[in-house]
Amino acid sequence: MRQAIGEAVLRMVAVLALAAMLGPAAAGEDGPVVIGAVYNLTGGQKNLDVPSSEGARLAVQRANAAGGLFGRTVEMVEVDGETRPEVIAERTTALFEGAPGLAGVIGLSDTDMVLAAAPVVAGQGRVFLTSGATSPLLPRQVPDYLFLAAFGDNVQAAAGAEWAFESLGARSAAVLYSGASTYARLLQGYFADRFAALGGKVLAVAAYDPGDPAAAVAALPPADLIYLAALPDEVAEAVPALRRAGIEAPILGGDGLDIGGAWAAVPETRAVYFTTHAYLGPDSPDPAVIRFREEYADAYPGREPDAFAALGYDAARLLLAAIETAGSPEPEAVRAALAATRDFAGVTGTIGYAPGSRIPAKSVAIIGVDSGRQSFVASILPREIPQPE
Repeated sequence: MRQAIGEAVLRMVAVLALAAMLGPAAAGEDGPVVIGAVYNLTGGQKNLDVPSSEGARLAVQRANAAGGLFGRTVEMVEVDGETRPEVIAERTTALFEGAPGLAGVIGLSDTDMVLAAAPVVAGQGRVFLTSGATSPLLPRQVPDYLFLAAFGDNVQAAAGAEWAFESLGARSAAVLYSGASTYARLLQGYFADRFAALGGKVLAVAAYDPGDPAAAVAALPPADLIYLAALPDEVAEAVPALRRAGIEAPILGGDGLDIGGAWAAVPETRAVYFTTHAYLGPDSPDPAVIRFREEYADAYPGREPDAFAALGYDAARLLLAAIETAGSPEPEAVRAALAATRDFAGVTGTIGYAPGSRIPAKSVAIIGVDSGRQSFVASILPREIPQPE
């Protein structure tokens, strides 16, 4: 009972804080255009969500510097989900209680976390645009209102499989994945399907305990390639565990391995590769990346942007563009405008939604890591993509 009372008090404090932040003008046509953001600024997902939230805030700052929307300023009201689904659901609810005029909500980078927030947002008749989650099942799990700013896991897994088979010459693979993660389970399955369809052999599929990957690693057979489906906070344990076990084969993973500058502290990172949303390195020749890096450096001195920072930036800009196209923050008009988006130029690629789809078709970047240093390897749009299941 005492715990329930304490949680209720915390929720009320959150609601009052949001209301104070917005003020009475937020509900009127002359007040700011308000969007919501749900990110895990603390807990195990912070390495993904802090950069993403920074990118989103930068997009709002740039929009206001250009005059806002309809002559009104743009405000982003943000809550911290603490990497706890129950907290995410509660604070998403509080977000609407404190800011009932929200035009839409962005945020989060993991499937399980999104499924705690998006149904709440859909229940309010608003779009939820996830900046970084990649499960292709999400739109059917939250019909009509959930959109992805990123490619689906079946796309990045297929791109990784095709690159490993054709560029690395891998003909056999052992798969290691985080047993506690929906993202990891789906990702490794899509990789195995596409790799086998190419003619490769999947010799073993092993789930590991995030706290102790060594037991699963020890059971892996020799293979040309290790496919590692891991969450960001598991990378620093899983990769060294593979190398300490004497496995010298290349390691390939998904965007869960995109941990940015944290790679510098991970030992034994030779021949590691991962699929992700864009290469944000200082040697990128992409004009959109160059501009984004300059803007990010101005806003966050001394910080290096990563792909998740760019995804947050793209997600916020995409939602603001939909509001502008709709001609107002009216939620249903915003949803229709977002669904009709076709050729939005983002830092992470061109974003558009085919009729009936809420997942964009985008190319996949492959990044290599050696001794903590990252380098661009390839950009791939896979030829064949496993069906979401």
